[in-house]
Amino acid sequence: MQTPILKINGFAKHFTLHEQGKKIPSSHNVNLEVYAGELTALIGPTGAGKSSVLKGIYRTYLPSAGEILYRDRHGELVDLAQADEYRMLQLRHEEIGFVTQFLFCLPRQSTLDVVAHPLVVRGESRESARSKAAEMLAALNLPERLWSISPATFSGGEKQRVNLARGLVAKPRLLLLDEPTASLDPVTAERVIGIIEGIKQEGVAMLAIFHHPELTHRLGDRVVELTPPSTLIQTQAINKQEKAVA
Repeated sequence: MQTPILKINGFAKHFTLHEQGKKIPSSHNVNLEVYAGELTALIGPTGAGKSSVLKGIYRTYLPSAGEILYRDRHGELVDLAQADEYRMLQLRHEEIGFVTQFLFCLPRQSTLDVVAHPLVVRGESRESARSKAAEMLAALNLPERLWSISPATFSGGEKQRVNLARGLVAKPRLLLLDEPTASLDPVTAERVIGIIEGIKQEGVAMLAIFHHPELTHRLGDRVVELTPPSTLIQTQAINKQEKAVA
């Protein structure tokens, strides 16, 4: 039986309004598993805390409760909810990638270098990293005339393509995706779907937020549905044979 690369038990996140003495729940009692070569789809209405789960795994947010058990490339089990900042930084550089809906990068850095950065951090030569970055940007249909300038002034769709290129080029062991096809035209969205399917076949484990049922059905091997806090989570595995026939 395959061992999950990520297992979450009882994850919860709330935000405290100190001036009012109130706690605002975001995610509650989240339980899920993610496997190598599979995509677990995270679905649910706005306010169910889907993004909070991804940010808790990446430790953008500090979880309020629960375990986030990640098995690294050496087979060591790490609770990301308790790991220190140095360990989290190491895992971000080497094993865990996160594609958000917003692009954050150094000012005046060229698009090519923004996308190549994860590979350079891992020790790959700048020339090799830039070459792979160029291939990914071309695959995502970003015009070559934009590669040498900063993405700071790009449109929303162009920034999303840069963000996706940066996250996908490194092929991390665990990839977190927050609505990866948002802001994309249909042609580019289809290319992104093809790339996701390709890296899944290469063994990358993925946890992704989707709002479109057709994407969930097409890409998801497992589905975890979140409902607003105070209710439970329903988890189901998609029958791959039924998917193939559909």
